[in-house]
Amino acid sequence: MWRSLPALGFALALSAGPAQAACDVKGAQIEEAIAAKSELKSDANAQLVRDLRTLRDAAIVLDTYKFPGECEVLLGVAKSLLADPAKTIEQGGDTDEDKAESLSEAREPKDAGAPKVK
Repeated sequence: MWRSLPALGFALALSAGPAQAACDVKGAQIEEAIAAKSELKSDANAQLVRDLRTLRDAAIVLDTYKFPGECEVLLGVAKSLLADPAKTIEQGGDTDEDKAESLSEAREPKDAGAPKVK
C-alpha cells in the first residue's frame, strides 16, 4: 500500500495545475489553415483572410489578459469559418453602407482630449 503512495502523489501533482489552462493559439494552426485553403488565396477573399487573422490576434490578446475561455471561443469561430470557406464567403459580405461607415468610424483611434461638439 505504501509503495503506491508516491505514485498517487505524483498523479495528484500532475492534475493540480492552474484552474484554467492557457488558450492554444499556436496549436489552432489558423495561419497554416489559411495557407492550405486555395480559395482563400483569391484577391476576392482577402477580407475573409484579414478577418480570420483579426480573430486570431484577438484570441492572443484575450489569452494574454488571462481570458482563456473567451480565447477558445474566438479560435472556435475562426476554425468554423475555415472549415467551409465557400459557405463563409457566401454568407458574408454585408453591403449595408451605413453600417460599414459606422464600423469604420468605430475603428478609428479617438483623442482623449476635449469632447467633440455636434
